[in-house]
Amino acid sequence: MAISRRDLMKVASVSGLAAMVPALARAQNKKLEKTDVSIAVGGQALVYYLPLSIAEINGYFKEEGLNVKIADFAGGSKALQAVVGGSADVCSGAFEHTINLQTKKQFYRSFVLQGRAPMIGLAVSKKNMPDYQSPADLKGKKIGVTAPGSSTNMLVSFFLKQHGLKDSDVSIIGVGAGSGAVTALRSGQIDAISNVDPVLSILDHAGDIQIIADTRSLQVTEDIFGGPMPSGCLYASQRFIDENPNTVQALANAIVKADKWIQQAGVDEVIKVVPENYLLGNPDVYKLALTKSFEGLSPDGLINEKGPETALKALASYIKNFNAEAIDLSKCWTNDFAAKAQTT
Repeated sequence: MAISRRDLMKVASVSGLAAMVPALARAQNKKLEKTDVSIAVGGQALVYYLPLSIAEINGYFKEEGLNVKIADFAGGSKALQAVVGGSADVCSGAFEHTINLQTKKQFYRSFVLQGRAPMIGLAVSKKNMPDYQSPADLKGKKIGVTAPGSSTNMLVSFFLKQHGLKDSDVSIIGVGAGSGAVTALRSGQIDAISNVDPVLSILDHAGDIQIIADTRSLQVTEDIFGGPMPSGCLYASQRFIDENPNTVQALANAIVKADKWIQQAGVDEVIKVVPENYLLGNPDVYKLALTKSFEGLSPDGLINEKGPETALKALASYIKNFNAEAIDLSKCWTNDFAAKAQTT
């Protein structure tokens, strides 16, 4: 016999478990179409993907009845390939990938936000480029990104375009998003780097780099891109969303919980719960990195309605023969799930 919500409230009141009632009620009323979900991500330890990690660490996925398996890749483009190839259900990646995929007639939609600014920095090596004066000095240089085609690559391309250069004027090299990226810069394998925290702050704190473009703050992001720029999100194929709406809602609920927990907990509490390997050997620098990127993290999982247009304009500005008019942005994102998660 089904238990009513009122009965659940009575039980909870007696047992002191009132906080569990919403989750119990959802579990009864909304049967998940799929409980085992695989999520691909390109560099889980990065601040860029912190809400995903917090949702896992704090048990928010499990609270929603989900058994989530996270597959970590060297960069966002690799994670995207896993989802498109069918080895993962959902991607924790950059928003602009949903637009790029549509140019190939592949329809993927973002349904909950992790970052409201790219949180990416472009910097030159003080060792290899001690006399850097202007973007023109990048010509002929090797620039490390997390993976070719990732959002870190996008910032490089956009920056070059803004300053009269082309991608072909430099060499783009994938260096990953962790200690390998730090080593690549320090060993001189690359002349410049586009990456996110904590990699960026580790190199900056040690005096290894000179940052020449920084999108870790909302204001600088708007100055560079001309508007709000959504970044890390969960996205999936439209088919997956249509076939598993309750599962997608559960995923959105978990990420929104993580977004809100991060804002309420603050930097010091976050550092206490993330795995030690996230700190890359230096808790103080990770604290600095998280502090610098904190503003860029989404407080509620909702996408600013002007953001998708900003992303589209950014892609159209540097991708050759990009037909912006052929893109239906409404098919790239939705706030329906994140908005509903506000009430859970």
